[in-house]
Amino acid sequence: MTDFLLELRSEEIPARMQAGARENFAKLFTAELAKAGLSAGEIVTYAGPRRLALIARGLPSATEAVSEEVKGPRASAPPQALEGFLRKTGLTREQLTERDGVLFAITEKPGRATAQVLAEAIPAIVRAFPWPKSMRWGAESASTESMRWVRPLHAIVALFGGEVVPFEIAGITSSDTTRGHRFHAPAEIVLTGADAYVEQLRAAKVMVDQDERAAIIRQRASALAAEAGLELVEDEGLVAENAGLTEWPVPLLGRFDEAYLDVPPEVIQLTARVNQKYFVCRSGDGKLANAFVCTANIEATDGGAKIVEGNGKVLAARLSDARFFYETDLKTKLDDLRPKLEKIVFHEKLGTVADKVERVAQLAEWLATEGFIPNCDPALARRAAELAKADLVTGMVGEFPELQGLMGGYYAAAQGEDPRVAEAIRDHYKPVGQGDEVPNAPVSVAVSLADKLDSLQHFFRIGEMPTGSKDPFALRRSAIAVIRLIASNQLRVPLRKIMSVELIAPLFAQVRVFGENERSMAGSVLANFREFLVDEEAASAKIRDARFSDLLASVVPEARRRIAVVQALIDFFADRLKVQQREAGVRHDLIDAVFALGGEDDLVRLLARVRALQAFVTTDDGTNLLAGYKRAANILKKEGVEGDQAWTAPTYTLEPAEADLIAALDAAEPKAAEAVKAEDFEAAMAALASLRAPIDRFFDDVTVNDADPAKRTARLALLARVRAAVHTVADFSRIEG
Repeated sequence: MTDFLLELRSEEIPARMQAGARENFAKLFTAELAKAGLSAGEIVTYAGPRRLALIARGLPSATEAVSEEVKGPRASAPPQALEGFLRKTGLTREQLTERDGVLFAITEKPGRATAQVLAEAIPAIVRAFPWPKSMRWGAESASTESMRWVRPLHAIVALFGGEVVPFEIAGITSSDTTRGHRFHAPAEIVLTGADAYVEQLRAAKVMVDQDERAAIIRQRASALAAEAGLELVEDEGLVAENAGLTEWPVPLLGRFDEAYLDVPPEVIQLTARVNQKYFVCRSGDGKLANAFVCTANIEATDGGAKIVEGNGKVLAARLSDARFFYETDLKTKLDDLRPKLEKIVFHEKLGTVADKVERVAQLAEWLATEGFIPNCDPALARRAAELAKADLVTGMVGEFPELQGLMGGYYAAAQGEDPRVAEAIRDHYKPVGQGDEVPNAPVSVAVSLADKLDSLQHFFRIGEMPTGSKDPFALRRSAIAVIRLIASNQLRVPLRKIMSVELIAPLFAQVRVFGENERSMAGSVLANFREFLVDEEAASAKIRDARFSDLLASVVPEARRRIAVVQALIDFFADRLKVQQREAGVRHDLIDAVFALGGEDDLVRLLARVRALQAFVTTDDGTNLLAGYKRAANILKKEGVEGDQAWTAPTYTLEPAEADLIAALDAAEPKAAEAVKAEDFEAAMAALASLRAPIDRFFDDVTVNDADPAKRTARLALLARVRAAVHTVADFSRIEG
C-alpha cells in the first residue's frame, strides 16, 4: 500500500472558505477514485492561506482486473438479433458464452496503475472544484473555457510514494517542488512524499495543519493576556480566522489609549474583531481592558515590537472613528430618529420600518394589557417598541449592523429612558440563535415576542412562507425564538387567539361595538365571527348590530383566507416545536398526538402534556394502554364509527368484562377530566392507566361484533367511549409503536 500527496499552491485563499474547501477536496477525491474502484484507507486534508493539501493513505499500486458481463439474446433468437448484439459488443459468435439458452458477452478488463488513475482524476477534481467565488487569470482568462480557481494557481505537487504523478492543468505541470514561508523560507523545497510533508514544511516555517495553528493562537494569546494580568475574551471564530490568515502564527499583545474605554465595550470588541482580526482582553474586575492581541505571520527580529506598534496605530484610528460615531449619535434623541424609519422599506407589501414599529408597539402593549406578560407595564412596552428600531438609522449601526438593538439600549439609557425600556430595546432581537440567552424581564419579553409574532403573522399573510431550504426572512428562527420565549418564561399565551385577533382585527376597522376599541372588539366577537363562517344564517341572527352584520358579509372571503393563515401558522409552530424538542430528546409523534386534539395553542400546557405523555408511554401501563387503544380504534375505523358517540347504558345483561370496563370508565373519566382541567397531566395519565386491565379483559372475553345488533352497537359505543376518554389527554392514534 502506498500514500499519495497532493498540494495545490495558490495566492491567498480567504480564511472563510478554507474549511469548506477541505471538505469538498476529500469528497471529490473519494468520488473520483471510486469511479475506478479505488478507495483510500484514510484521507487527511489541510488548508492554509496559500495551499490546499490532501494525503490519501493506503492506496494499492493498481486497480484490480474486472470481468464485465452483458446479457444478450437467446441462442435461438433470429439472426438479426444476434448480429445486432455482436456489433454492440464487438465480439464474434465464438467469443460469446451460453448459459441456460441465453448468450452473454464476457470481457476481462485488466487492472490499471493507480498513478495513471490519479493522473486522470486530479485535473477533473481541480476543474470541478466548487469554490463559493473563483477567478480566471493570465492571457487564457480571455476565454470563458479557461480554468477557474479561488485565486491564481501557481503550482501542483502530486507524489504517489516518492514518484511524481505526471499531468498538466492550465499550463501548470505537476511536480515534487513547493515553497515554504514567503519571508522566512521562500526558496523551493523538494518534497520526498506524504510521510515527511508536514515536517518538511514545518522546517520551512509553514504549519500545514490548521488545527495546530489554531491551538498555537489560542494558547499563546491566552498566555500573553495572563502574563499581563488580564484575561483573553475567548472567540473561537476569531481563532479559526487567524489560523486561516497565517502560516506561522505569532500572537503579540499590544495596548491602546485608555480614553477609548468610554466607548461601549461591544463597540471596541467589534471594531477590533471585524476590522483588524484582534482579540480583546478583560481586567480582573471583568471590564474590558485597553489591550489587544494580534496575530503576526512572521517571527520578527525585534520580538514583534514594530508589528505591535503598527497594529496599535491602525486600531487607534478605527477606535477614533467608532468614538466619533458614538458621540455623534448621542447628540440626537431616539424619538427624533423615528421619522427616518418612514423612508426605509421593510417589505414592499408590508410597508416601512415605521409601519412595523407601530404594529409591534400595539401588539406589545396589548400583550401586556391582557396579562399575557405578567408584571409588564403596557405603557413601557409600547414605549420600548416605539424606540426599538430607531438605532437602525444611527451612524454606529450603519457602520456595524451587528450592533442594532444593543446601541439603541445604550442611547436610550443615555437619554434618560426608564431602565426597563433601555433593556428591552437592547434585547428585543433575542434570542437569535439556539445558544443565545432568552430575555426574562417583562418589558423585554413583550417587545421581543411582539416583534417576532408580527413578522411571522404578516409574512404568512402575504404568502412569504419558508419553502424547502429557503427562508429569506428567517421565519423558522423567529418561530423557534417565540417558542423559547414562551417556554423559558412559562407564559400562558394562547397563540391562536393572539394571531386571530392580530390578523382579523383590521377587518373590523370601520365599526365599533358597544364602545370597545378595535382590538378588544375583535376578540369579543371572534366566536360569533367563526360561527358566521360556518353557518352564516344562524350566526347572523345572533348579531344585533346591522352594520357589523353588513361588514361581516363584505369581509367574509378575506376572513376565510386569514383564518387559513392562522391555521398555517399553528401548523408551522408545531413543526418548529418538533425540531426544537427533538434536540431535547422529545419524540415528534408525541407532539403530534397533543396537537391533533385541536385547539391546544398554549405551549406551556402543551409541553407539560407532552412530557407527561412521554413518561407514561415508556411504562408497562402506557405500552399496554396504547396497544388496547389502537385495537379499539382499528375496530371503530373498520366499522366506520367516527367521532364521539352518545353513550347510553346497555339494556341487555352485561358480561362481567363488559361491566368491569364500564365501571372503570365511570371512575377514570371524571378523574382524568378533572386532572386535565387542573393541568395535572401525570394524574390524568394515572387515571387512564386504570383502564389497562379492564380493556385487556374486555378484548379477551367479549365479542364486539356480536350477532345481536343491539349488543354490537352498544359494544362499539363502549369502544368509542374508551377512545374519547383517552383523547382527553392526547390522540393516541398519532403515537408510534
